Order: sequence, then structure tokens, then C-alpha cells
Amino acid sequence: MNPRTALTVPSRTAAAPAAPVTLTALVALVALVVALVCAIRYDGYFTGPAALSGWYAGCWVLFAGALLALRRVPARRVVPLVLAGAFAVAATGLVAPPRTSTDSYRYAWDGRVQAAGISPYDHAPQDAGLTRLRDPWLFPTGAACAGPDRAAIPHPADTPAPRCTRINRPAVHTIYPPVAEAYFLVVDLLSPEGARHKPLQIGAGLLSLGVTGALLLILRRRGGDPRWAAYWAWCPAVPVEAVNNAHVDVLGVLLAVAGLGLVAARGPGARAAGGLLLGAAVATKLMPAIALPGALSGVRRVRDAAVVLLPAAAFAVLAYVPYVLLSRGSVFGYLGGYVEEEGYEDPSSGSRYVLLRLVLPDDWALPVLLAVLAGVCLYVLWRGDPRRPWSGALLVTGWAFVLLTPGYSWYALLLVALVALDGRWEWLGVAVAGAAVYVTGQVFGSRETTGALAYGLAALLVLTVTALRHRHRHTPAPAA
Repeated sequence: MNPRTALTVPSRTAAAPAAPVTLTALVALVALVVALVCAIRYDGYFTGPAALSGWYAGCWVLFAGALLALRRVPARRVVPLVLAGAFAVAATGLVAPPRTSTDSYRYAWDGRVQAAGISPYDHAPQDAGLTRLRDPWLFPTGAACAGPDRAAIPHPADTPAPRCTRINRPAVHTIYPPVAEAYFLVVDLLSPEGARHKPLQIGAGLLSLGVTGALLLILRRRGGDPRWAAYWAWCPAVPVEAVNNAHVDVLGVLLAVAGLGLVAARGPGARAAGGLLLGAAVATKLMPAIALPGALSGVRRVRDAAVVLLPAAAFAVLAYVPYVLLSRGSVFGYLGGYVEEEGYEDPSSGSRYVLLRLVLPDDWALPVLLAVLAGVCLYVLWRGDPRRPWSGALLVTGWAFVLLTPGYSWYALLLVALVALDGRWEWLGVAVAGAAVYVTGQVFGSRETTGALAYGLAALLVLTVTALRHRHRHTPAPAA
């Protein structure tokens, strides 16, 4: 038996009737879908975060129940059920406008600006030179500016009605890398007039289904359990963050998963193609760069590492070239300001590194973080399995999240996909922690305290299950 499955996916007992266990899993999946619809339709991020936290908690509990029911479903029925659930769960993200994030409004604006032949890196949304591109959806006026997710923008003093925008940080340039910007342009070009947020949600939904398909394909080729794909396909984070909020992270996840699948192949051509896809993932959202150490698992020669790293670096750099040529300003946009704003440079100014700061002075948090992650990366490079690069990628990504304690729940989409490839379900606790900080942190008035508790419990879960799995692996089998 694969030791990684010993605590995750027990085999179905021979006496279990196929029809009842499949029906049980189907009922659990339907309950999850209904709860997701209710949670996404509830617009309580600003007005009722406690109730919204309750809905999210219920969805995660039902998700766990559906996974438990799936364990006993006969093998021949697993893939159809996972796919059916993937479609149903993803569709729940379409039942309402974006509820807990305004990022997709920036996506829509960046796509519109590019369609007009203007570089998105040259102008902030509130710039008067782009007034002709504004519409009442992204730039409402008057009473429509009363919403809590609206940002005020400058307007002439003689204008009686206030003017605002749905776009967050309207005074700064875009932060998104070139592959993401190209995606925004494609969605804008394909969208009918007046479609507003729905094309971005549909596009993200299709990408999330593409991730499910890629997971099933890789698991089949590499001998993994297809049930693991449900860790992504049925996860509440997917319809909430990937579909409803339409975060472009899902495109980066698809590219990263496909890239790791190719890197796992033995041929240098496939590994180079995997490197290209990983570079494209980094050029979509910088987060997938954290998976690169996993792509080098077990590599002993510089030449073997170069086969992956050089195509990845080349793609990431070359993807910027068209925008560099078309732009007058920096193509890095607000990246530096964002890093400072989120407290990654100055730990004392935000809710980053909260677990490290519980036991260390604030000034030590960043150096210790870098040292620990360097150690994890070296472990993956030396002891990682090159046939399972996603295993090392999950280890690095998971501990990076635990130590960084990010406050945005959509960042964990990459981690959820890596869990689905590797089967180590305990890391899903980190995704729950991110959602708790982002939503439940408002209830208690302190994201820092919530982050310490949530990420601390997630780390404890990982350590406990890892210890139990290690103990089980080294327990001698009983004599026949």
C-alpha cells in the first residue's frame, strides 16, 4: 500500500454495496452545493461577517463529509462523480456578483484599457485621460456610491453628485503581470457589450474545471488516487475565490499544475515544456514561483536544473517585452507599494509573520522566515522525489503560508491544487486559516489574533498528521 494513502483514502470494503455508498456521496455533494449557493448569495462580508463565517464553516464541514463519503465509492464511479461535482460546485460561484473581493473590477478595467490600445501600466484608473472609457458599472455616481466597496475618485467641484469607482486602489497603476493582462484583454474582446462581471466569472469557472481535468489526467498517469482530485474540484475555496470573485490566480494554478505534470516526465523535452508552463504561471501571478523548488526535486546536476529553470525564466522575462515596448512607465506597477502596504518588509506594521512574532522579536521574523524556507527548499532539492515534484512544491508552499500567514484567502488556491496532486489533505487546514483571517478576522476586530489562532491550528494539524503517518509507515506489519 502507498503509505501516503494509509491515512487518507482507505479502500472500499468488499461488502459495501455500490449503489448505497454512491448515493450517500451524491447526497453529501448535493448538500455541499446547496450550502455554497446560500453562502455565495449571502452578501455579508461588510454587514454580517459572523454569519458569513458560519456559512463558510458549514461549507467546509460538508466538504469534509463529501470527501469521506467519496472514499467508499467504487473505483469505476469515482471519476464521473468527481467531474459531476466539479461542474456543480463551480456553477455555484455564478449565482451572484463578486461578494468578498473587488479585484475582478480591476481585471475588467485593465482589459478595457488594453482594448483601447493603451498600456494598463501607464495610467491609474482615476486618471482623467481615461474618462472616455468609464461607464456607470465601474464608475457609478450619486446614490450608487454609498456601497462599502466603493472608492471615491476626484471630480470637479461644481459636480453635485459624488463620483466613485468599484476598482480598489484607483490612484495606483496595475500590479498584474503580463500573462494575466493578456487574459484580461482576451476576456474583454470576447465579452458582449454590457456583460459586466459575468464573463470573468465564466472564464474563471472554465479554468477551474481545466484544473480538475489536469489533476485527473496527472493522477491517472502517475498512479495517484483519482479521489484526490475532489480536494480541488469540491473545495469551497474554488467556487468562492476562483469563480465568484474570479481571481486570476486560477489561471496561474492551471499553468502550474500542468507544468509540474510535465516536469514529472523523464524526457528533457517534457521537462523543458513544464518549465515554460511554470514560467507562464509566474508571469500570471507571482505566487507560483514558490512551486519552482518542487520542480527541481531530487535534482543533482546543474544541467538538469537548467532544463527547467531556463525556459521558466525566459518565458517570464519575454512575456514582459511587449508591454515594456508599449509602456512609458514601469511594468511592475504597484508591486513595490503592495509589498510595503501588506507589511512584508516591516512585520510590525501588519498581520504578517504572526506565528513567528509570537516567539521572536519583530525584526527577527523576516530573517528567520528566509532561513527556514531555505532549509525546506534544500531538503526538497536533496531528498525530493523527481517523479512527484508536486510533493516538494506542497511542502515549500505550505510552510511558506504557515510562516507568512497571508490574510487573503484566494492565495491558497495554489496550495489546494497541490494537495489534490499529492493527497496530503492535512494541508487544507492552511486554506481554511486564510479564509478565517480574511472574513472571521473582522468579527473579532483583529486579523492578527485570528491569524495566530487559525494558522497555529493549521500548523498543529499538519505536524500531528505527519507524525501519525510517519509512525504508521514505520510500524511493522503483524506476522501472518
